[in-house]
Amino acid sequence: MKPIHHCKLRIFADYRQFYLWDPVASERLAPTEWTDDDVHRRIKIADHVVVICPERNMEVPVHIRLFDKDPGFTLGQWDHIAEAPLLIQSGILEVHECTGSDLAAFSVAPGQYRIRSMHCSLGQLSEDGLEGEDHYQVDIWPSQTKTMIIIKQWEEGNW
Repeated sequence: MKPIHHCKLRIFADYRQFYLWDPVASERLAPTEWTDDDVHRRIKIADHVVVICPERNMEVPVHIRLFDKDPGFTLGQWDHIAEAPLLIQSGILEVHECTGSDLAAFSVAPGQYRIRSMHCSLGQLSEDGLEGEDHYQVDIWPSQTKTMIIIKQWEEGNW
């Protein structure tokens, strides 16, 4: 299935996180309270924000893809897969670095969306965790599903 929009980014994942959010409704405020479960899941949700948590605290390659329906995925090619809801009221979906700025913005119809975060090659990081072949894909589509689920949990090297 071909995406409606997509972009390939190199995101500086400072504090091992980057955001997908409605910049108006979220007021560009990320969640500050974290649990061990949030860290283990590699995803966190708050009002109008989904936080994606890469394995490295460095610049990582991320492919963002926007679809009109669930594009599906191949389970075996990913180490970790998580899904979360995101409510977009303003009609703007923004990709934002933790301590940086916005990297991409998409015009979307206001409504409820599904975010699927997929992580690959997590076991190929250097011993110090600074280098690696890890890469990430985030698929987004309209969906009324409002629960967060972990489809595949990566266990090795949890930070």
